[in-house]
Amino acid sequence: MNSLAIQSYTLLDDDDCNARIEAARKTLGDRVIILGHHYQRDEVFKHTDFSGDSLKLSREAAKSNAEYIIFCGVHFMAEVADILSRPDQISMLPDLSAGCSMADMANLAKVEKAWQELSSVLDPDEKITPVTYINSAADLKAFCGRHGGIVCTSTNARNVLEWSFSQREKILFFPDQHLGRNTGYAMGIPLDEMVVWDFDLPMGGLTAEQIQKARMILWKGFCSVHQMFQPEQIDNFKKEYPETVIVAHPESPFEVCQKSDHVGSTEHIINVIRDGEPGTRYLVATELNLVNRLHEQFKHEGKNVHFMSPNICMCSTMFRIDPQHLAWVLENLLAGNVVNQITVPAEEAAMAKKALDKMLQVSP
Repeated sequence: MNSLAIQSYTLLDDDDCNARIEAARKTLGDRVIILGHHYQRDEVFKHTDFSGDSLKLSREAAKSNAEYIIFCGVHFMAEVADILSRPDQISMLPDLSAGCSMADMANLAKVEKAWQELSSVLDPDEKITPVTYINSAADLKAFCGRHGGIVCTSTNARNVLEWSFSQREKILFFPDQHLGRNTGYAMGIPLDEMVVWDFDLPMGGLTAEQIQKARMILWKGFCSVHQMFQPEQIDNFKKEYPETVIVAHPESPFEVCQKSDHVGSTEHIINVIRDGEPGTRYLVATELNLVNRLHEQFKHEGKNVHFMSPNICMCSTMFRIDPQHLAWVLENLLAGNVVNQITVPAEEAAMAKKALDKMLQVSP
């Protein structure tokens, strides 16, 4: 059966989309589950069955009886859902252009080149545990699975690094340098034992001596949203509101995290604000949609939740998931069509799952 064309949905207004989404969901019932990442826009977020970080959502989907998993997030999240879900479940992404700029900074060709270049200095399979942040493509998770490595999230990064060091003396951490640096420093690793691998330069721009001395080799990647937060923004805000509690995601720069009262995943940030005293003011370094949602959710308790940067910036690729695309996917299912299915090849999925399973074993 021919699928319904997306072009006929793009001009629908949100109210019309909402009605059609709700009607389709009612008809499909438990056959479909809609997952929404915390950074998703409110117009889509309100339609989700589960909200949370990417790993939590994929695990919820795998436990469900749903045939179809619609992931309102970005590409790597739908890949993880496909890897962790049952063979009879189908993972879908409403808009295939919803990627992740951070994940794109580390691709398999660049990581394999780095591994080969490192082998001119030491035996990486004996000396280095590769660790990829869950914000990465499935083939990088598979790379870690093949080389005795592991996946981490912002929640379990410390546990994962501790396990990784118990296996080998060094870590290659990709794609986000900030999560690696902030976690390593909190574990007591000096900054001069963490080096940055610039994937655009031969040997990552490092000397053999720097590689041999380093305990952590950090990929030169970052999240464009969290990269914009700066320590001066904290200083300027606290001049007016000195009692402010500073909360940052560990994808933020080192200097920001050092000035923060709490550093943790999106779930941790939510919990800090939820459990805080009424009347508390918070300055938060994470994505704008989540910060605004938290402000609205807790303002009745007198809590003021502020976005750290004076410049407005949201996750632009996450923003590509809109009500129009969600309605399109659902109504295609009603018509018997699966659109935008995300499928990880079997061999790649097996190796990626090996690294993901290891993460789940070592995490609390």
